[in-house]
Amino acid sequence: MQLLKLAFKREIAMPMLALMLSSAVCMALALGRIIYTGNIHYGFLIWNLTLAWLPLIFALLASDNFQNRASRNWRFYCLAGAWLLFFPNAPYIFTDVIHLTASFYAHFWVDMVLVLLCAFTGFVLGFVSLYLMQTVVTRMFGRAASWGFIAVVAALCGVGIYLGRFLRFNSWDIFFKPVALYRGVGHWVSNPVSQPTSLAFPVLFAAFLFIAYLMLYALTHLRQAPQVVPFQKSAMFT
Repeated sequence: MQLLKLAFKREIAMPMLALMLSSAVCMALALGRIIYTGNIHYGFLIWNLTLAWLPLIFALLASDNFQNRASRNWRFYCLAGAWLLFFPNAPYIFTDVIHLTASFYAHFWVDMVLVLLCAFTGFVLGFVSLYLMQTVVTRMFGRAASWGFIAVVAALCGVGIYLGRFLRFNSWDIFFKPVALYRGVGHWVSNPVSQPTSLAFPVLFAAFLFIAYLMLYALTHLRQAPQVVPFQKSAMFT
Protein backbone atom coordinates (compact mmCIF):
# COMPACT_ATOMS: atom_id res chain seq x y z
CA MET A 1 0.00 0.00 0.00
CA GLN A 2 2.83 2.39 0.84
CA LEU A 3 4.49 1.67 -2.51
CA LEU A 4 1.27 2.43 -4.38
CA LYS A 5 0.95 5.76 -2.58
CA LEU A 6 4.56 6.63 -3.41
CA ALA A 7 4.22 5.48 -7.02
CA PHE A 8 1.15 7.60 -7.67
CA LYS A 9 2.32 10.83 -6.13
CA ARG A 10 1.48 13.62 -8.53
CA GLU A 11 5.06 14.37 -9.60
CA ILE A 12 5.80 10.76 -10.61
CA ALA A 13 2.37 9.32 -11.44
CA MET A 14 2.60 9.74 -15.22
CA PRO A 15 6.01 8.04 -15.63
CA MET A 16 4.87 5.23 -13.35
CA LEU A 17 1.69 4.64 -15.34
CA ALA A 18 3.69 4.62 -18.59
CA LEU A 19 6.22 2.16 -17.14
CA MET A 20 3.49 -0.12 -15.81
CA LEU A 21 1.76 -0.14 -19.18
CA SER A 22 5.02 -0.79 -21.04
CA SER A 23 5.99 -3.58 -18.63
CA ALA A 24 2.57 -5.20 -18.97
CA VAL A 25 2.82 -5.09 -22.77
CA CYS A 26 6.35 -6.54 -22.70
CA MET A 27 5.36 -9.39 -20.41
CA ALA A 28 2.22 -10.13 -22.42
CA LEU A 29 4.23 -10.26 -25.64
CA ALA A 30 6.89 -12.49 -24.08
CA LEU A 31 4.19 -14.78 -22.71
CA GLY A 32 2.46 -14.80 -26.10
CA ARG A 33 5.72 -15.84 -27.75
CA ILE A 34 6.14 -18.68 -25.26
CA ILE A 35 2.59 -19.91 -25.87
CA TYR A 36 2.82 -19.57 -29.66
CA THR A 37 6.17 -21.32 -30.03
CA GLY A 38 5.84 -23.73 -27.12
CA ASN A 39 9.37 -22.69 -26.11
CA ILE A 40 9.94 -21.15 -22.68
CA HIS A 41 13.40 -19.86 -23.62
CA TYR A 42 12.32 -16.21 -23.74
CA GLY A 43 10.84 -16.43 -20.28
CA PHE A 44 14.09 -14.82 -19.12
CA LEU A 45 12.71 -11.49 -20.40
CA ILE A 46 9.86 -11.63 -17.87
CA TRP A 47 12.31 -12.44 -15.07
CA ASN A 48 14.80 -9.74 -16.07
CA LEU A 49 12.07 -7.12 -16.41
CA THR A 50 10.80 -8.03 -12.95
CA LEU A 51 14.31 -7.53 -11.58
CA ALA A 52 14.48 -4.17 -13.38
CA TRP A 53 11.65 -2.91 -11.17
CA LEU A 54 13.59 -3.51 -7.96
CA PRO A 55 15.88 -0.44 -8.24
CA LEU A 56 12.84 1.81 -8.71
CA ILE A 57 11.11 0.29 -5.69
CA PHE A 58 14.19 0.81 -3.52
CA ALA A 59 14.65 4.35 -4.87
CA LEU A 60 11.03 5.25 -4.07
CA LEU A 61 11.40 3.97 -0.51
CA ALA A 62 14.79 5.64 0.00
CA SER A 63 13.54 8.97 -1.36
CA ASP A 64 10.46 8.83 0.85
CA ASN A 65 12.57 7.98 3.89
CA PHE A 66 14.89 10.89 3.10
CA GLN A 67 12.03 13.37 2.83
CA ASN A 68 10.26 12.26 6.00
CA ARG A 69 13.26 12.08 8.33
CA ALA A 70 15.08 15.01 9.89
CA SER A 71 18.31 12.98 9.86
CA ARG A 72 19.50 9.98 7.89
CA ASN A 73 19.06 6.63 9.62
CA TRP A 74 20.13 3.05 8.99
CA ARG A 75 16.99 2.34 6.96
CA PHE A 76 17.80 5.06 4.45
CA TYR A 77 21.35 3.80 3.94
CA CYS A 78 20.15 0.19 3.63
CA LEU A 79 17.61 1.20 0.98
CA ALA A 80 20.19 3.29 -0.87
CA GLY A 81 22.65 0.37 -0.75
CA ALA A 82 20.00 -2.04 -2.02
CA TRP A 83 19.20 0.38 -4.85
CA LEU A 84 22.85 0.55 -5.90
CA LEU A 85 23.24 -3.22 -5.66
CA PHE A 86 20.24 -3.94 -7.90
CA PHE A 87 20.53 -0.93 -10.23
CA PRO A 88 22.53 -2.82 -12.92
CA ASN A 89 19.56 -5.16 -13.39
CA ALA A 90 17.64 -2.36 -15.14
CA PRO A 91 19.98 -1.65 -18.09
CA TYR A 92 21.25 -5.27 -18.08
CA ILE A 93 18.40 -6.30 -20.40
CA PHE A 94 20.21 -4.59 -23.29
CA THR A 95 22.80 -7.36 -23.13
CA ASP A 96 20.05 -9.90 -23.82
CA VAL A 97 20.53 -9.13 -27.51
CA ILE A 98 23.21 -11.82 -27.26
CA HIS A 99 20.39 -14.35 -27.59
CA LEU A 100 19.78 -13.05 -31.11
CA THR A 101 23.33 -13.59 -32.34
CA ALA A 102 23.38 -17.39 -32.58
CA SER A 103 21.85 -17.46 -36.05
CA PHE A 104 19.36 -15.75 -38.32
CA TYR A 105 16.02 -17.54 -38.05
CA ALA A 106 12.37 -17.12 -38.97
CA HIS A 107 11.35 -15.06 -35.94
CA PHE A 108 14.56 -13.02 -35.71
CA TRP A 109 13.03 -9.57 -36.30
CA VAL A 110 10.08 -10.24 -34.01
CA ASP A 111 12.41 -11.39 -31.25
CA MET A 112 14.70 -8.39 -31.80
CA VAL A 113 11.81 -5.94 -31.36
CA LEU A 114 10.64 -7.84 -28.27
CA VAL A 115 14.09 -7.78 -26.65
CA LEU A 116 14.63 -4.10 -27.46
CA LEU A 117 11.20 -3.14 -26.13
CA CYS A 118 11.95 -4.93 -22.84
CA ALA A 119 15.43 -3.41 -22.76
CA PHE A 120 14.14 0.12 -23.31
CA THR A 121 11.54 -0.35 -20.58
CA GLY A 122 14.23 -1.57 -18.19
CA PHE A 123 16.43 1.33 -19.22
CA VAL A 124 13.77 3.91 -18.32
CA LEU A 125 12.97 2.09 -15.08
CA GLY A 126 16.61 2.43 -14.12
CA PHE A 127 16.80 6.07 -15.14
CA VAL A 128 13.71 7.05 -13.14
CA SER A 129 15.25 5.43 -10.08
CA LEU A 130 18.57 7.14 -10.83
CA TYR A 131 16.83 10.51 -11.09
CA LEU A 132 15.17 9.98 -7.70
CA MET A 133 18.51 9.16 -6.10
CA GLN A 134 20.21 12.08 -7.84
CA THR A 135 17.56 14.36 -6.34
CA VAL A 136 18.43 13.02 -2.88
CA VAL A 137 22.15 13.56 -3.47
CA THR A 138 21.49 17.08 -4.77
CA ARG A 139 19.67 17.99 -1.56
CA MET A 140 22.43 16.49 0.55
CA PHE A 141 25.55 17.71 -1.26
CA GLY A 142 24.57 20.04 -4.10
CA ARG A 143 24.04 19.84 -7.86
CA ALA A 144 27.72 19.46 -8.85
CA ALA A 145 28.17 16.52 -6.48
CA SER A 146 25.02 14.90 -7.89
CA TRP A 147 26.57 14.71 -11.36
CA GLY A 148 29.71 13.21 -9.88
CA PHE A 149 27.36 10.68 -8.28
CA ILE A 150 25.85 9.90 -11.71
CA ALA A 151 29.33 9.31 -13.17
CA VAL A 152 30.32 6.97 -10.32
CA VAL A 153 27.05 5.03 -10.55
CA ALA A 154 27.46 4.67 -14.33
CA ALA A 155 30.99 3.31 -13.84
CA LEU A 156 29.89 0.85 -11.14
CA CYS A 157 26.94 -0.20 -13.27
CA GLY A 158 29.23 -0.94 -16.21
CA VAL A 159 31.30 -3.19 -13.95
CA GLY A 160 28.17 -4.80 -12.51
CA ILE A 161 26.75 -5.61 -15.94
CA TYR A 162 30.09 -7.08 -17.00
CA LEU A 163 30.09 -9.31 -13.91
CA GLY A 164 26.55 -10.39 -14.70
CA ARG A 165 26.87 -11.04 -18.42
CA PHE A 166 30.41 -12.44 -18.68
CA LEU A 167 31.19 -13.82 -15.20
CA ARG A 168 27.54 -14.85 -14.62
CA PHE A 169 27.11 -13.34 -11.14
CA ASN A 170 23.84 -11.98 -9.78
CA SER A 171 23.20 -9.04 -7.45
CA TRP A 172 22.34 -11.36 -4.57
CA ASP A 173 25.56 -13.36 -4.94
CA ILE A 174 27.21 -10.80 -2.67
CA PHE A 175 25.27 -12.58 0.12
CA PHE A 176 24.95 -16.15 -1.20
CA LYS A 177 28.26 -16.60 -3.06
CA PRO A 178 30.62 -14.05 -1.49
CA VAL A 179 33.73 -16.23 -1.86
CA ALA A 180 33.10 -17.03 -5.53
CA LEU A 181 32.31 -13.37 -6.20
CA TYR A 182 35.47 -12.25 -4.44
CA ARG A 183 37.59 -14.69 -6.44
CA GLY A 184 35.93 -13.73 -9.73
CA VAL A 185 36.37 -10.01 -9.16
CA GLY A 186 39.89 -10.53 -7.86
CA HIS A 187 40.91 -12.48 -10.95
CA TRP A 188 39.40 -9.82 -13.22
CA VAL A 189 41.05 -6.92 -11.36
CA SER A 190 44.44 -8.65 -11.35
CA ASN A 191 44.34 -9.13 -15.12
CA PRO A 192 41.77 -6.72 -16.64
CA VAL A 193 43.12 -7.03 -20.19
CA SER A 194 43.04 -10.82 -20.31
CA GLN A 195 40.21 -10.64 -22.87
CA PRO A 196 39.28 -7.90 -25.34
CA THR A 197 35.92 -7.26 -23.65
CA SER A 198 37.09 -7.37 -20.04
CA LEU A 199 38.03 -3.68 -19.89
CA ALA A 200 36.41 -2.18 -22.98
CA PHE A 201 32.89 -3.39 -22.19
CA PRO A 202 32.46 -1.83 -18.71
CA VAL A 203 34.08 1.43 -19.86
CA LEU A 204 31.93 1.72 -23.00
CA PHE A 205 28.73 0.68 -21.22
CA ALA A 206 29.40 3.21 -18.47
CA ALA A 207 29.85 5.95 -21.09
CA PHE A 208 26.67 4.78 -22.82
CA LEU A 209 24.70 5.00 -19.57
CA PHE A 210 26.03 8.43 -18.66
CA ILE A 211 25.40 9.96 -22.10
CA ALA A 212 21.95 8.36 -22.41
CA TYR A 213 20.95 9.61 -18.96
CA LEU A 214 22.28 13.08 -19.74
CA MET A 215 20.23 13.27 -22.93
CA LEU A 216 17.04 12.03 -21.29
CA TYR A 217 17.63 14.42 -18.39
CA ALA A 218 17.97 17.30 -20.83
CA LEU A 219 14.82 16.28 -22.70
CA THR A 220 12.77 16.14 -19.51
CA HIS A 221 13.96 19.63 -18.57
CA LEU A 222 12.87 21.38 -21.74
CA ARG A 223 11.18 24.66 -21.01
CA GLN A 224 8.25 25.88 -22.99
CA ALA A 225 8.55 29.26 -24.61
CA PRO A 226 6.24 31.85 -23.05
CA GLN A 227 3.02 32.23 -24.94
CA VAL A 228 2.69 35.45 -26.85
CA VAL A 229 -0.68 37.06 -26.39
CA PRO A 230 -1.88 38.43 -29.75
CA PHE A 231 -2.28 42.18 -29.83
CA GLN A 232 -5.85 43.30 -29.52
CA LYS A 233 -7.10 46.77 -30.23
CA SER A 234 -8.67 48.44 -27.25
CA ALA A 235 -12.13 49.85 -27.41
CA MET A 236 -10.84 53.42 -27.78
CA PHE A 237 -9.37 52.59 -31.20
CA THR A 238 -12.47 50.87 -32.55
